[in-house]
Formats: sequence, C-alpha cells, structure tokens
Amino acid sequence: MKLDRRLCWLGCFGLSLAWLSQTATAKEIGGTITTTLTIMENSVLVGDVTCAVESAPCIAFGAPDITLDLDGYAITGKADADTACSGGGVSTEIGIDVNGQNGAIIRGPGVVRQMRGFGIRLNNSSGGKITDVTASTTCFAGFYLNASSGYELEGNVSVRNGHMTNPCGGI
Repeated sequence: MKLDRRLCWLGCFGLSLAWLSQTATAKEIGGTITTTLTIMENSVLVGDVTCAVESAPCIAFGAPDITLDLDGYAITGKADADTACSGGGVSTEIGIDVNGQNGAIIRGPGVVRQMRGFGIRLNNSSGGKITDVTASTTCFAGFYLNASSGYELEGNVSVRNGHMTNPCGGI
C-alpha cells in the first residue's frame, strides 16, 4: 500500500515537473530603461516603460522568431510631448528596433511615443508582424521599414510623427 502511494505521488510529481518545464514564461519588462535592452526571448511589458537611453534604441530584438507583447502599456522616449523634435531629432533613438532579425512579432495593444528617432524600425528583416500598435509624436517615422520584406502591419495607428525638418511621417 505504501509503495502504491509513493508511486502515485512520484508519478504526479513527475507530470507536474514535465508540465512546468514546457510552459514558456516571457521576460517581463517595465520601469525605466537606461541602456538598450536586447531581448533574446519572448517578452511582455508588465508596466509602462520610460526610455532614458541616449543615442541608441530602447528595446532591440537580439534573436529571430520572438514576440514582444506590449500588453496595453506604453514605451515613452525623451522627445518633447508636443513637438517630438524640440532640439532636433536623434535618428538612433528608436523605441523598438528589429535589425537583421527575421520573424519578429510586435503585438499590441500598446503605444510607442515621444521617440527622438523612429517609433519602430525594421531593418534588414523579413517575415514578421506588427499588430495594434500606436506610434505617436516621434521625430522621424512612426513605423520605418528599410530593406525589409514580408511584414504584416495590421490595425496600427500612426499619429503626429515626423517633423518639418524630418518629414517622413507615418509609415
């Protein structure tokens, strides 16, 4: 009888461990970011992000085929809330940068705003998706695709992006 209970307990414990090892948890992001945060795994915002990074991207994809879920939160850069380009743009200050990584997914709802560069930049990348993201008040384009292809952009909003000295606007 004791042996049956031990085997049952051991079996349940083993199944629990197997189940836990198969559930992938995402890297949680929130608060203030002061140096570029390179994500190497699926990640999710767990609160608003204040981007205090100088002359570099706030969040960068460092691996292919990963997802960044904004989960209803905002990533706010250092640009002026009214004009975005007060003091001039800094093209390297990007909210979310996908550079040379294929299959990137950026999923809203969520907002990328007040970047002194681009809101979201896709550079030398392909085969990903951006859905339900609002890019607002960036000095350059809200969504910028350069040498990239095969991306699906769906349900996104771009408002008040670009500046008279950088008139690249929405997408």
